[in-house]
Amino acid sequence: MLDARLDAVRTGASDYRTQYHWVPLERISPNAALAVIASEDQQFPFHAGFDFKSIRDAIRTNNSGRHVRGASTISQQVAKNMFLWSGRSYLRKALEAYFTLLIEWLWPKERILEVYLNIAEFGRGVYGVEAAAQRYFQRPAKQLNAEQSATLAAVLPNPRTFKVQNPSSYVVKRRRWILQQMRALGGRAYLEQLDAEHHSEAQHVQPRGRRRE
Repeated sequence: MLDARLDAVRTGASDYRTQYHWVPLERISPNAALAVIASEDQQFPFHAGFDFKSIRDAIRTNNSGRHVRGASTISQQVAKNMFLWSGRSYLRKALEAYFTLLIEWLWPKERILEVYLNIAEFGRGVYGVEAAAQRYFQRPAKQLNAEQSATLAAVLPNPRTFKVQNPSSYVVKRRRWILQQMRALGGRAYLEQLDAEHHSEAQHVQPRGRRRE
């Protein structure tokens, strides 16, 4: 956000303003949570920060000379957007890996997803799903339906080029694919199942040094 505002000052864009409003995960529609997982990182519940299969696939695609493909997980994107600067240097990638491991160790998946949904950029100066929902759909993030959520997720690869309003044919095609993936994952029941598994695992965690009765 600070970087974008500085760019606006440097370029003399006097009309630029930041739209941002943090909301807890409980006030974000499960549709939005499912859409970003379906779009950006379908292995998010199961990996420890890195999706090595996607990394291998991306390397093969990029080495073949075809369209450059990314393989960053939601956890990696949180690490980059929260703590680091833009760029592709080896130093930044090394720090990104360090922060990714750190947040995966310290935060539950729900917290990582909550932070991601609150800091992702959805358009020029629009940060977080609450600001995006209010800006583009005139409703709070909690009321986003599946199609609206998929539209927001569809612009995430490049939110300064792709538009939520008056979406291009690419964004429409990507939205359709995300909706298909959301259904394939099981819809909102997928997140409810993950939440149930999280609470079940928490109940079975035994304090160190204490023997189970």
